[in-house]
Amino acid sequence: MTNAQQSLSLKEQVVLVTGGARGLGEHIVRAFQREGARVIVNYFNSAGPASVLVAQAPDRTLAVAADVRDADAVCAMVDLAAKHFGEPVTTVVNNALSSFQFNGDQRPHAEDLTWENIKQQMEGTLRGALNTVQAALPGMRKTGFGRVINVGTNLFQNPVVPYHDYTAAKAALLAFTRTLSHELGPQGITVNMVSGGLLRTTDASAATPEAVFDLIASSTPLRRVTTPAEFADALLFFAFPWSRSVTGQNLIVDGGLVCN
Repeated sequence: MTNAQQSLSLKEQVVLVTGGARGLGEHIVRAFQREGARVIVNYFNSAGPASVLVAQAPDRTLAVAADVRDADAVCAMVDLAAKHFGEPVTTVVNNALSSFQFNGDQRPHAEDLTWENIKQQMEGTLRGALNTVQAALPGMRKTGFGRVINVGTNLFQNPVVPYHDYTAAKAALLAFTRTLSHELGPQGITVNMVSGGLLRTTDASAATPEAVFDLIASSTPLRRVTTPAEFADALLFFAFPWSRSVTGQNLIVDGGLVCN
């Protein structure tokens, strides 16, 4: 088997989940833990929730505080994880989200949107992904295997609420996903995105009125709003060996609200 063909089971992977201590990230961490992976729970301010996740599988879970916008901090985190587990990070889930609330009444409207609003989201989403990928690449190349899974949104297909800053950053992340997939594919590294709609419920969606959830549910073929746990399960597909021939793709997980 050549390096470009190599595939690792989840139990053989070392998985970094950014923003992994709470919200959607917590569910992603728990999904990987359930399947036996070794997981790094990256967090910024959530030491308490991160320690709870470590306690669920202490021999396979490591919590590390790092600002994904800081390249040096991300490199130090990846190096620490490699030393802790004795193997390099093979799988990166870019989930970290700069401070954001899905509250349509409080969002910046076109007339008062600032570049700082957009820059804040770009820094957390795109710069964060750049930093994690660059930090993990040497280990992935050495292993001959890598999985990059970016968390996106269905809002750039269906901007039902015009969150300009958040949506622009996620759209840029999709472009980065596709260009990376072309460059890294020959090295056995796949790069994909999983895009959700509004999830019921995360920290970011806690401010969303119930009427909005109900409206979304009535618009989906499944007649319900996707949960964070359901989203996390779908995301696992891109880490499993089953997806070894899939790269550069954007899987929408929203109960069928948006159809590609």
